[in-house]
Amino acid sequence: MSVTPPPQPSFKRVPPHTWTALAWLVGSALTFLFRFRLPGEAQPAQQGVLFFRWDGLAMLALATAVAFAGGQRLRRSPLAGLCLILLASAGASTALSVGEIPLLQFVAADVAVYVIAAARPRRTGLAALAMALGTLTGYLLTRLAFGWVVGTSAELTVALTAVVAWLLGDAAHQSRRHAEQLREQAAAQAVTAERLRIARELHDMVAHSIGIIALQSGAARRVIGTQPERARGALGEIETASRETLSGLRRMLGALRTAEPGKAQETAPLDPGLGLADVDRLAKTTTAAGVRVDVRWLGELRPVPPEIDVSAYRIIQEAVTNVVRHAGTRSCRVTVDSRDDELAIEVLDDGTGRSAAVDGTGYGLLGMRERVGLLHGEFSAQPRPEGGFRVAARLPVPAGVR
Repeated sequence: MSVTPPPQPSFKRVPPHTWTALAWLVGSALTFLFRFRLPGEAQPAQQGVLFFRWDGLAMLALATAVAFAGGQRLRRSPLAGLCLILLASAGASTALSVGEIPLLQFVAADVAVYVIAAARPRRTGLAALAMALGTLTGYLLTRLAFGWVVGTSAELTVALTAVVAWLLGDAAHQSRRHAEQLREQAAAQAVTAERLRIARELHDMVAHSIGIIALQSGAARRVIGTQPERARGALGEIETASRETLSGLRRMLGALRTAEPGKAQETAPLDPGLGLADVDRLAKTTTAAGVRVDVRWLGELRPVPPEIDVSAYRIIQEAVTNVVRHAGTRSCRVTVDSRDDELAIEVLDDGTGRSAAVDGTGYGLLGMRERVGLLHGEFSAQPRPEGGFRVAARLPVPAGVR
């Protein structure tokens, strides 16, 4: 599974200083517009004696330059950039003949508060909100100190917009942190799943071969003095099993080394050549090692998805390996029942009814249970009442595959 984050929308790739500049320009344009009598109005919505004088226009131009400079500093030094924008908002208000910092002059500051709260830690966002509210409060207190008229009600509305901007930015910050945590968890789960898959493949590959080698080497040791031909045949089987295991390990290492960085390695098959078609060869090899394996095929064997094909073979292989290593019997029976909507597997033996996994000393049954669980099937492994051990698995085949 891929853990690469999806591409951001185009508007999220716009730098912060562009948003603050746009907010300032829109606010300034509306401020100019509201100084004229629009159609249907008896008089302009807002008036200002100093607004169209050279000193008023010069103050507006200076405030605009300071606001743009503050927007440029938002990414490197956010609080310093916000300080410049707030200074520009207060300076632009002096030429408007108003008793408060108007909302149109404070929109750029609201945008800056949102950007800081969304991109920086919460402590920095709270500091930005405190600076915005402090500027509004200080502006009113300064006018009161000089005995000038103040617009307290309008300023409370402007303060509310700053609080809303911080709330929206903090919510965006928390949402992004949650998305990052989800990506980290997905990456960790992908790594864990891959480790488990490699462990299962390695166990299934090596355990069976080592079991066959142990049986054949024991047989060769017993007859090497009296039946050299039989001992030579056992040594040949040991050589074959060893070469197959070594080849499988090389394929596994090759798959791990060539997997594309940044992607889960489940797309790189560790041993793509094994499946139900190899069950008869598995039975033949195990029988030659001294434990007879009878295979029964029920129903018509039809193509199944690769993950079901490989898992079915691995389950049979591990169950037969447990018989060889732990059952203490000379034979077992494998039944493969191919049905319309599922594949049923059963491995029976008449041995001691014990298994390494049941005794707590192995991972074979655990690996089989995990394989079946990943395919949403059913698995059971337990001693038989009449003696011996039974391993059974049902693997559902998706509709439409057959």
